[in-house]
Amino acid sequence: MKKWLAFLLAVVVFATLHEGMHGLVATLYGEYEAFHVRPIGFEVQFRTPVDERSGIEWAFISGASNLVTIVMGYVLLLFGDRFSHLRSLFLRATLFYLTFLFLLTDPLNLSIGPLIYGGDANGIAVGLGINRYVIQLIFLVVFFVNRELVAQQLFPTYRVRVEHILLQPLVRWTRRIQRAGQ
Repeated sequence: MKKWLAFLLAVVVFATLHEGMHGLVATLYGEYEAFHVRPIGFEVQFRTPVDERSGIEWAFISGASNLVTIVMGYVLLLFGDRFSHLRSLFLRATLFYLTFLFLLTDPLNLSIGPLIYGGDANGIAVGLGINRYVIQLIFLVVFFVNRELVAQQLFPTYRVRVEHILLQPLVRWTRRIQRAGQ
């Protein structure tokens, strides 16, 4: 039960940080309109309609939240050795799930998400004046790199055994690094 509560807390923290960053940056640009809790999650509503958006600010409004969560994932992974030894199972599990979500959710959101629901990749592309597919390709690469970090660093650090084929390492670079250092 504690693990499920830890997972739910991590989801709430992730969603709050992600949408909170959208709201904060949108407020700085005078674009914040409202905040909604929807059946599928949180949503920040902006003042300018989607088809009227232009300018670099949309790259910041749409992209800052993704950048912050991904960087937070790297920071949590960096300190994973310390966190994995915490006495509190609940805190340890929450930090594990936060790291997992921070590393994978937004790269997936920016790479595959636009094919389903649009989202942040469109705002980043509009703000940078580039094709959305470039954003998607970049973050697909980030997703696969982060997936490898999860499989080869996060799981072993927290002593998590995973059998699912999608979470198995695709390459064995960790062993190569260890051999080179010996």
